[in-house]
Amino acid sequence: MKRFIAEFEEQNFTQIIFPHKESDWSEYLEEAEDNFIVIINAIIKYQKCFIICDDIARVKEKFSDNNNLFFIEYQTDDTWARDSSALSILNAKEERVLLDFSFTGWGGKFEAKKDNAMSQVIQHHYNSKMQQVDFILEGGCVESNGAELLLTTSKCMLNKNRNKDFSKEQITQKLKNEFGATDILYLNHGYLAGDDTDSHIDTLARFIDPKTIVYVALKDKEDEHYKELKLMESELKLFAKEYALKLIALPMTKAIYFQEERLPATYANFLFLNGAVLVPVYGVEEDTEALAIFNSLFKDREVIPIDCQTLIKQHGSLHCVTMNF
Repeated sequence: MKRFIAEFEEQNFTQIIFPHKESDWSEYLEEAEDNFIVIINAIIKYQKCFIICDDIARVKEKFSDNNNLFFIEYQTDDTWARDSSALSILNAKEERVLLDFSFTGWGGKFEAKKDNAMSQVIQHHYNSKMQQVDFILEGGCVESNGAELLLTTSKCMLNKNRNKDFSKEQITQKLKNEFGATDILYLNHGYLAGDDTDSHIDTLARFIDPKTIVYVALKDKEDEHYKELKLMESELKLFAKEYALKLIALPMTKAIYFQEERLPATYANFLFLNGAVLVPVYGVEEDTEALAIFNSLFKDREVIPIDCQTLIKQHGSLHCVTMNF
């Protein structure tokens, strides 16, 4: 029986796409590069990191020599590795297979032809079989418990700007077939202002083990997200009752703005590594509460805060710019 490998399981490496002048980071490229360097240097303390970059010589000089660093030259459109990279499953023979879905820039919002072609062009760097899947899907929209459950959002997965010719029933069956899931759990509520992805699940709710989900919750009734996040919480409670799951609430940050636009800052966008969890922080008071929760949850992993104030300027965060293999 095939299955979608959960992120909390043992990993081979992390993939990241380094910013370049043709990416969305061009206006503050040096600031973005510094942020990515911090993330990469944190990753390589625990496991290998593949850096996709436009110019190996240019990017390599920004790092000290390290046996966990690998550089792959490829010109991308942008740097959202979570959504443009292949996804790891185990097939019935317990072999790792990479599923390369189609990536269309979140429903055609942005140019994505180079990003979509990336996995096929660089697949010789992976020690795994790769299978192309004729279906539009981004990694940030699917969350696995490593067994029978797949968590997603209907606003993204069922959005007609992706697989417009598929019904909900067809999409559900497709997900079951590709990921070996028994049940697809759709959240119909929950969103973050400033999010370009049509409510990716990795901004809202994540599995931290086969039976536990952490999710974004909000206490401020005056916040624009309050009603939707409360409705999302109610949906999660129904899932928890049906599938014997445990729920743990993460705080929502106060409103953070850049150029008069509210940004999608979320602690749900954390990153699993072998022996560590990298937690996005945003220079706000809620950081302290979020880190305390993560430290209480992961006694066997080091919890490392990563300042992601730069990343959210482009409407993503830590998990969005990385992919686990």
